[in-house]
Amino acid sequence: MRNKTILLVLMAISFAATSLSAQHTKKIIQLTGIVISKDSLQPVAFTNILLKGTSRGTISDFSGYFSLVVALGDTLKFSSIGFKTEYYPISDTLTQTSYSLIQTLGRDTVRIEPIHITRWPSYEQFKFAFENMAVPEGDMENAKKNLKRMEVDNSVEYRADASLNYKWQQDQFKSKLYYAGQLPPNNLLNPIAWAKFIKAWRNGELKIER
Repeated sequence: MRNKTILLVLMAISFAATSLSAQHTKKIIQLTGIVISKDSLQPVAFTNILLKGTSRGTISDFSGYFSLVVALGDTLKFSSIGFKTEYYPISDTLTQTSYSLIQTLGRDTVRIEPIHITRWPSYEQFKFAFENMAVPEGDMENAKKNLKRMEVDNSVEYRADASLNYKWQQDQFKSKLYYAGQLPPNNLLNPIAWAKFIKAWRNGELKIER
């Protein structure tokens, strides 16, 4: 009886060692492919591609392309928001070291609860609601309100923060580089600027703030 028990233990250890050795000697291949939609044949960007039962995988790029190292016998899980999850088993009879595939994903239709439209309980209630509803104002009135709001906003004094000061400083630096080696423009000698100034002065557009 003791010898039989020892024999069974040795057989179990041999089987476990053989299974573990087979797992470590699985053939590795380079798998590349593209994920597309079944209905439109358009690439499905940023699809999650995982090895089933593990946390190892990759993600497809904007064009639906992906590349992943897998072992024969593995199963790939493809999932993306708005699409049904698909599985792709890697055959253990492959002989080459690299393969390519095209994986299609079907749209995942989301059912929306039906909407029931009911009528008003009575004609009097409908008439009251219709006569007292708020009628939207015209485009001109809305434009005047928006302009009035802009006048109020412009009357508030704003101070430049750190980012605006930095941008202003960089603009000044770029302007100096642009006119390096030459005189910068001076509007005091610009006849067009003087003509605009005189015209604005005659039209009373210039105001002196006190």
